[in-house]
Amino acid sequence: MALFTLGINHRTAPLSVREQLAFHAEELRRALADLASGGRVQEAAILSTCNRTELYCRADSPQIAIEWLGEYRRLPRREIEPYLYTHPDRDAVRHTFRVACGLDSMVLGEPQILGQMKEAVRIAKEAGTLGATLNKLFQNSFAVAKDVRSTTAIGSNIVSMAAAAVRLAERIFERIADQRVLFIGAGEMVELCATHFAAQKPKQIVIANRTIDRGRVLADRFGATAIRLEELGERLAQFDIVVSCTASQLPIIGLGLVERAIRARRHRPIFMVDLAVPRDVELEVGELDDVFLYTVDDLAQVVESGLESRQSAVIDAEAIVAARVDNFLLWLQTRETVPVIRSLRDSAERARRHEMEHALKLLAKGDDPAGVLDHLSHRLTNKFLHAPTQALNLADGDRSELQALVTRLFKLHHE
Repeated sequence: MALFTLGINHRTAPLSVREQLAFHAEELRRALADLASGGRVQEAAILSTCNRTELYCRADSPQIAIEWLGEYRRLPRREIEPYLYTHPDRDAVRHTFRVACGLDSMVLGEPQILGQMKEAVRIAKEAGTLGATLNKLFQNSFAVAKDVRSTTAIGSNIVSMAAAAVRLAERIFERIADQRVLFIGAGEMVELCATHFAAQKPKQIVIANRTIDRGRVLADRFGATAIRLEELGERLAQFDIVVSCTASQLPIIGLGLVERAIRARRHRPIFMVDLAVPRDVELEVGELDDVFLYTVDDLAQVVESGLESRQSAVIDAEAIVAARVDNFLLWLQTRETVPVIRSLRDSAERARRHEMEHALKLLAKGDDPAGVLDHLSHRLTNKFLHAPTQALNLADGDRSELQALVTRLFKLHHE
């Protein structure tokens, strides 16, 4: 069984492709169960965020997982394969460590990915698809991420998606303090954005969520109010800034809804940030003259401005990752030899027991103990050395390699 990672991310695939392959938390258990059914893979975990969808697997071949991904998402393989990357063995380990550290993120060093990876591991464990190898891989990933964050400056001066959204809004509006802000959803990303926008003291903050109680919990933190998602149609025109990130499979803000809001606002501009994958806002909304719509991919240009201060830390972080990769591969290699070692010890133990029983019978008959012990030692020596001696005598062709191996195994020293 090979260890590998395959997936797509913000570097290899546009948002239009990523949203077709995204998995929401509520469907991950079902997807993992389907992936593991019929013995396709021995172990599996799925990490799905707004910037990436990745499968971490132990299986005979990555092609099995690629075929499953296309079938599960009902997409022809030819449509997704050009965007996919596959990392086998060492590269898979290195990639996993780099993702956990934020070295592979759109925002270098961002911390959210670590929590998302831990959640993916928890779901895989609950689904019964997280075996010893993947569990060890992820636990090592978390340790590497902690080491990198505590010993390098990779997380300093971080420019998050939320901070980037504020920066973009400031390009449209002179003062955010004069604007009314609507957040759609009540998840982690909306919470982060609300924190950043609330710091600018906007005129009003409203949280719209499908579950009103959860919306109120978040709203109370920022002195905001909560509304039901169903009220969006009649309330949208009231807001200058709209930030949306829900788990909806279909857009919740359509072109017609925004057109009506713009007319009601007498064409005052609306700044919209759609952080959801799949998208919450219909693509055509961005074509309206009075709407400034940004997606997660659009934010990439903003976050790059904060990269320079962290680039020097990347070298140190990559060195830590490289060392930990070697350690993990050593563990993996050791684990692969465990069945052979166990079999070798079982064979030796059977021989020992057999000779002990034979010796005890001789002692019970009254034979001389010294002679019995000498006989026992000879028989054990002959049994232990029979297999390697026979292999050396029957070796075909050049025996030098086998002789060198036996010399190393038994630590022999030629006179």
